[in-house]
Amino acid sequence: MKRRSPMQYAAAIALISAALASAGPSSALANAQSKPEEIEWTWEVRPQHADASLPNVLLVGDSISRNYFPEATRDLKGIANVYLMASSTCVGDPRLPEELVSFAKTEGVRFRVVHFNNGMHGWDYSEAEYKAGFSAYLAALHQIAPTAAFIWATTTPVRKDKEPGPTNARIDARNAIVTTFVHGMTVDDQHALMAKHADLYQDDVHFNDEGSTIEGDAAAETIRHALDGQRSK
Repeated sequence: MKRRSPMQYAAAIALISAALASAGPSSALANAQSKPEEIEWTWEVRPQHADASLPNVLLVGDSISRNYFPEATRDLKGIANVYLMASSTCVGDPRLPEELVSFAKTEGVRFRVVHFNNGMHGWDYSEAEYKAGFSAYLAALHQIAPTAAFIWATTTPVRKDKEPGPTNARIDARNAIVTTFVHGMTVDDQHALMAKHADLYQDDVHFNDEGSTIEGDAAAETIRHALDGQRSK
């Protein structure tokens, strides 16, 4: 887990926001084509009874995030209202920014912290296409949460490479690509964390309940730190 000072973070966000302000979330994907998987899905979760006195936090990701969301929510009880937007749609697909904007319009709340990941789906997209689409992904996140603190969660390793599909070499390549976009942001290094828990896989990609608890605790820690940083401003 890497953290940046509030000053470094603010400077980085200002640069990113200025760069993205001149283009909408979908502009970088104007000529991109969707490459859907055999099964496509979205999974949205919102607090049953949101507390208006608490800040709102959003987790964005896929089934990995969906698995650790319950533990993060338990850890943040009484601290934040926690929302989840999980999807199989990959960076590089023009549907992803649209899904995020649609979700935010449905919720109609201000997000103080966004903890986000995308990297375990869309293996028909090359790493070049993934890189080309990442700015549109960030633009959509900034559009739905313009004043939020952002936390990037690295994509976790897989137990066994699958061709075609996720391989650790490609996951490493995608994580490396993202480092060029998230300077100044807090990084929740879920990859390094779970590389130490190779005995906790549920299948070749997902972790069991114990592993998901470890992931959720780490996510909640970074979120609490981000909320503390916002309150100290």
